[in-house]
Amino acid sequence: MFIIEGQNERTAIRSMPGVERLSIDLAVEAAREAAAAGIPALALFPNTPDHLRNENGSEAYNPYNLMCRALSAIKEAVPGIGLIADVALDEYSSDGQDGLVRDGQILNDETVAAMVRSALVQAQAGADIIAPSDMMDGRVGAIRQELDAAGHEQVAIMAYSAKFASAFYGPFREAVGSGARLLGDKKTYQLDYANIEEALREVAQDIDEGADMVMVKPGMPYLDVVRRVRDTFNVPVFVYQVSGEYTMIRMAGDAGAIDGKAAMLESLWAFKRAGAKGILTYFALEAARLLNP
Repeated sequence: MFIIEGQNERTAIRSMPGVERLSIDLAVEAAREAAAAGIPALALFPNTPDHLRNENGSEAYNPYNLMCRALSAIKEAVPGIGLIADVALDEYSSDGQDGLVRDGQILNDETVAAMVRSALVQAQAGADIIAPSDMMDGRVGAIRQELDAAGHEQVAIMAYSAKFASAFYGPFREAVGSGARLLGDKKTYQLDYANIEEALREVAQDIDEGADMVMVKPGMPYLDVVRRVRDTFNVPVFVYQVSGEYTMIRMAGDAGAIDGKAAMLESLWAFKRAGAKGILTYFALEAARLLNP
């Protein structure tokens, strides 16, 4: 779910037909619908207003930021649904990067420190699962240590451990407002899509640091990675059917080129068949209603 400021506000996402950004009050209603459909958890992503973005991404650890207020409101209204809080700086930075940048270089350790602060305010606001999606080294261990020290031992970590530098993220970047401002690319910290061995090393590192579950992202082009991770490690493996995958199926279905609903369900079964224990998808509500009429 993409969250925006305002009251009774919803805005269309040009490149993601059928998906909208929602103000917090409407997100609460959407959470009620999701819970009623049997969806176990929601992943939240804020579209931070431009005037609150800066080169330090400091809005990420404001305890009253858009993300934290959304977490608190949904948790109070729909306490039974799990809340997954994305932790990365691209939703707060002025340059669209997941990490802090100096002289064109990503600052790993400084970024991790900012992400720890962000994770703490999200946990305090009601997040059940902290999901670092930045691919910085050492962030899982640092977040786990500080969550435990602050009394949030029961908050889980879903590490985006195998996140590839992919062409399939474009619609998401539009949705959170980071795409147009992105300077450069993310190939220095996201994975080379030709290299599965590096992905396995990243997964192993995150598990060693305390990840409760790991994410493979994107989904459909990386089913082999899902299978390898599932066969190699004894942790739940999740997969993210990313925005580009969603948009291709949705637009092809809307154009009559394919049976959109059939293709949606076929893609979701492919993830399960490959070994995924959980699927993050923009089709969630539609799929849940088809599977549980």
